[in-house]
Amino acid sequence: MDSPEDWRWVWIIATAVFAIGELTSPGSFFLLPFAIGALVATVLAFLDVNIVIEWLVFVGVSLAVLAALRPVARRLNRSVDDSGVGSRRLLGQAAVVLRQIPAGGDVGLVRVDREEWRAQSTDGSAIPPGTAVRVADVQGTRVIVAAVDQLSTSAPDELEQ
Repeated sequence: MDSPEDWRWVWIIATAVFAIGELTSPGSFFLLPFAIGALVATVLAFLDVNIVIEWLVFVGVSLAVLAALRPVARRLNRSVDDSGVGSRRLLGQAAVVLRQIPAGGDVGLVRVDREEWRAQSTDGSAIPPGTAVRVADVQGTRVIVAAVDQLSTSAPDELEQ
């Protein structure tokens, strides 16, 4: 593989492999710097630059791009709070009681935005229709709610529980 034309093909294939690997692998920007480094080395190979210089440029460009993209990758891969996904998005949302929530943990009906949910009260007390409530928890297909006036009169440490 002393021929410059052979190295052109090696760099083209390396560029393609790194680029496809980046597109198909989870995570952010791990193989992209190497694809960019191989692309620059490909250009140098077509300009008939010495193979040692091509390798040095490949390594240098790859490391520089990797260092430049690491902060972006960390930000993109940062663990996202999933409490706003699925039914957990209802936590803290305002709702209105449609069908009375009976005392003793029986189920009533509330409307959260445009959705209707089966509901229980947080303390097992009855909540009449038309009462403004706030979603405190989601358990399966029902929400646990507290009347808004209960929230305003509760002690702050009771709300955090």
